Amino acid sequence: MIESTIREITEMISVENDVTQIADIQITGVCIDTRKIEKGNLFIPFKGENTDGHRFAAQAIEAGASAVLWQKDVPLPEENFPVIVVEHTLDALQSLASSYRQQLQAKIVAITGSNGKTTTKDIAASVISQQYRVHKTDGNFNNHIGMPLTILGMSADTEVGIVEMGMSGFGEIELLTKIAQPDYALITNIGEAHMEDLGSREGIATAKFEIVKGLKVNGVLIFPEEEPLLQGKLSTISQVKTCTFGFKTAADYYPAHIEMNEEGTYFTVPALDEQSFYLSIPGKHNIANALAVLAVAKCLDMDNDAIRQGLKEIALSNMRMEWNEGYKGAKILNDAYNSSPTATRAVISMVENFSSAYNKILVLGDMLELRDQTMDDHREIGESIDSEKVKYVFTYGELSKYIALGATKNFPKENVFHFLNQDELVDAIKQKITGNEIILIKASRGMKMEKTVEALK
Repeated sequence: MIESTIREITEMISVENDVTQIADIQITGVCIDTRKIEKGNLFIPFKGENTDGHRFAAQAIEAGASAVLWQKDVPLPEENFPVIVVEHTLDALQSLASSYRQQLQAKIVAITGSNGKTTTKDIAASVISQQYRVHKTDGNFNNHIGMPLTILGMSADTEVGIVEMGMSGFGEIELLTKIAQPDYALITNIGEAHMEDLGSREGIATAKFEIVKGLKVNGVLIFPEEEPLLQGKLSTISQVKTCTFGFKTAADYYPAHIEMNEEGTYFTVPALDEQSFYLSIPGKHNIANALAVLAVAKCLDMDNDAIRQGLKEIALSNMRMEWNEGYKGAKILNDAYNSSPTATRAVISMVENFSSAYNKILVLGDMLELRDQTMDDHREIGESIDSEKVKYVFTYGELSKYIALGATKNFPKENVFHFLNQDELVDAIKQKITGNEIILIKASRGMKMEKTVEALK
């Protein structure tokens, strides 16, 4: 994490007050939450419409913070503690992260995309840490606050930083990438997430492609070869190398001899002399994520054996492809951190192709963050489910009733159920469990379906 004196910090950001008397105070790390303060931290409060973090500054000092960043339009505190006054605390946080990034010797891998960002980040961390000292985005800290905090959390001896970049509108990825100044920029895919804000897949591609605006000269852009919306933008960039991944032989990295089951996937990579790899998470879509990481790893001159080991040892973030032992011994696959049509279709296809020895139950909640008309998106998911491979479909939420309606085109009505109450949903699922089931739970995070997962464990 950042370790600087207040004097050094004033050389990194614009400061509004005289800090001569506190210039030698040592800062070790930054924090925005008084509950997580560690000794020596710089506490950074934010002023919002309804709350003002400056009210908790004294509490932060009592908890061990060495100083407080202070927004100049907020009256100075009555208490006597070290204060660094700035024009705007959020801008100062971002400027501090950008300046600190320039001091770091680490290579930065930036990851964005409509789906799979966090999974790809976790795969990348597992693989790259086999050979380098790695610091990665914690949880879902991928926005205009979280990503700068990730940068500032990197120690001086970090060799590779892996940062996730999320967004909901134009300009957000550009801001993040200019702070992070990545050496490698990875776009996982272009899906339908944030369609409501960006209007079309073309708009989503444009927003994601902003990642190149901070990419270092001769940096590498890694993207899916099969995505024409990205291919069409390559003519707008220069002094950037490109590398592709995908399932077609036109990609630089593509798989062959794929063998999948519910535990993971074996595949070979022709670009690496048909070397064989085992990915310890299932699903064809995760092969694509792994290939993208493999491309980054080879840019970092990683050894194939180290890559192989990393792919075996992946630890995913909570509620992403998370297996749990369930009621009567059923297997629960919790993938309910987020959801979109692309991600939902991918994970349903994966479950459909698990061994026919299992009865498969799909528990699907609302997909949020789509365009205004979401009924068709949900209905099409229901219509796409293979009734020959899935036994029951349960849906939860106002929008997911359209998944249920779509599913009834191919399923007997007695095999499709819709609920607006999670307790009732759980009771109905339990009535169908014999112990020989794989139960997929997929929904947007806002549906809070971890309650269903816990009740079925």
